[in-house]
Amino acid sequence: MRDATRRGLAVGFFDGVHLGHQEILRHASAALTFRAHPLSLIAPERAPRLLMGAEERLEAIKACGVGKVVALDFTWELADMPAEDFIDRYLGDARRDGVIYCGENWRFGRGGLGDAGLLRANGINVEVLPYALHGGERISSTRIRAALESGELGEATAMLGRPWSVAGEVFKGKGAGAALGYPTVNLRLKGVSLRLQRGVYSVSACGVRGLANYGVAPTFGEKAWPDPVLEVHFIGDPPDLAPGDTVRVEMLSFIRPEIKFASPEELRRQIADDLKAC
Repeated sequence: MRDATRRGLAVGFFDGVHLGHQEILRHASAALTFRAHPLSLIAPERAPRLLMGAEERLEAIKACGVGKVVALDFTWELADMPAEDFIDRYLGDARRDGVIYCGENWRFGRGGLGDAGLLRANGINVEVLPYALHGGERISSTRIRAALESGELGEATAMLGRPWSVAGEVFKGKGAGAALGYPTVNLRLKGVSLRLQRGVYSVSACGVRGLANYGVAPTFGEKAWPDPVLEVHFIGDPPDLAPGDTVRVEMLSFIRPEIKFASPEELRRQIADDLKAC
């Protein structure tokens, strides 16, 4: 049920929908964002590696209790639009009966010249929310990205307010895990641009805990994967999954880097130790 006391518009890109974003979104009845990051158009070499895909991000915004989400396609027309024109086209309703909620670093319009001060000068009520903090430092998508890519999943979880998760498509594997006594569900990850650490993780999917390896399985030599795969061994009864299914996996903790073992038997013994750690 939507909170009828909410009013106003939350604005931002909201990659990750972390605790700082959630503080902005919890006030608003609607949100305005871009489907793709502006830098992916105007400076692709500087575009960030995103924490989530567009559809996942929009759903996460709605899950914060926002009733309406508008996702603009960022085009060259928008990139060249003066900030005052952006206000007239997309933010004008807030002049009459609303308030805009944003973070301290939100900018808009050509050259990023639009800010909260310009909105107020145009008769719009603006509430700038301060940065959320973790460990005495501000939470940001950049900081969460760095934590995930360095295997510090606990830090990422603390800043997101939930475990980071990734979606993958099930495909039929080679049976190597089953031959070792540890059958796996094999997933090709979707929409992941992060440079995830290759290695072993504690995970959860479909409500079941598991042990997962993200990598190419180098122990198997010529049978190694050509590109990284997420192989999940479920602890207990595995969910009923078939090739082509999409599964969302919560990444709970990083256990160790991926290693090329001298033999499959040595790998099997290590998996037993990894399960204890998990």
